[in-house]
Amino acid sequence: MTALDTRVLGTHGLRVSLLGLGCAGISELYGPRELDESRMMLRRALEIGVDFFDTSDVYGAGHNEQFLGEVLGAQRRRLVLATKFGAVREQFGYRVNGRPEYVRAACDASLRRLGTDVIDLYYQHRVDPQTPIEDTVGEMSRLVEAGKVRFLGLSECSAATLRRAHAVHPISALQSEYSIFTRDVEDEILPTCRALGVGFVAYSPLGRGLLTGGIDAPVAAARDVRAFHPRFSGRNLERNLLLVRALAERAAARGLSPAQLALAWLLATGSDVVPIPGTKRRRYLEENCAAAAVQLEAGEVDAIRAAIPRDAVAGPRYDSYELTRVGL
Repeated sequence: MTALDTRVLGTHGLRVSLLGLGCAGISELYGPRELDESRMMLRRALEIGVDFFDTSDVYGAGHNEQFLGEVLGAQRRRLVLATKFGAVREQFGYRVNGRPEYVRAACDASLRRLGTDVIDLYYQHRVDPQTPIEDTVGEMSRLVEAGKVRFLGLSECSAATLRRAHAVHPISALQSEYSIFTRDVEDEILPTCRALGVGFVAYSPLGRGLLTGGIDAPVAAARDVRAFHPRFSGRNLERNLLLVRALAERAAARGLSPAQLALAWLLATGSDVVPIPGTKRRRYLEENCAAAAVQLEAGEVDAIRAAIPRDAVAGPRYDSYELTRVGL
């Protein structure tokens, strides 16, 4: 497999591999940990040319950052490390904190766990409705001035919040869910990013595994958050699997897996979009990265879009509780 090409996020020189790696699943969310395999997967990612690794202080309650620091620390100069703050773990769920004093403390804690002296891309994970975004981003900008952070990002914010934040300090990347199954960002978020010169990082580009074609029954609840996601249950899942089947048929006609076609479609939506599919296994990493070599014509992109209409996808992407935390 040849090395991946790169893309630039924002207008201040943040260059990353064409595909990044979402690392949350290494620590939690999608079944039990497989740490030995995940170590080998991370090292294989570097061999392939993936240099953009996405984590957060909330993933595994800090485990994810610490694990990346241990496994990849010796290769630090080759990496673009992105992490997030602001989602504070509680016994049941989490609360959001964007207060300036918390921003400072969270950054220092992430630096220690990652074993580095600088974070390449630092995101606010969720917007704190109790703290003006100007205060949060103002403190984030002081981290840049102090040399602790190189570039700033936001995750799952509204277009209006992005504009306000960008007026305080340049935002290099906005991260939100984006896939052939989740296209809400095309209405307002992506146009705003492009107007401001903000790059877009697409998480869950494979619909949390639904678009791989590997899910054909409800997910067992044990340690798998998808059991509580509306798209993975009951009639919603039945309807969504029909759409996945349509994607799989198109992929097979091209000699691709459904995951590869889904990623190739996303890459073709704009040179400012960088998907970060997550995995903890080498076989899926290699399958996903092979999508970088797939070229789709404009007509193919539109045909895939038409074959899976937005309003045909059954169920919201999150439960009602989590939906209150996005788009602020």
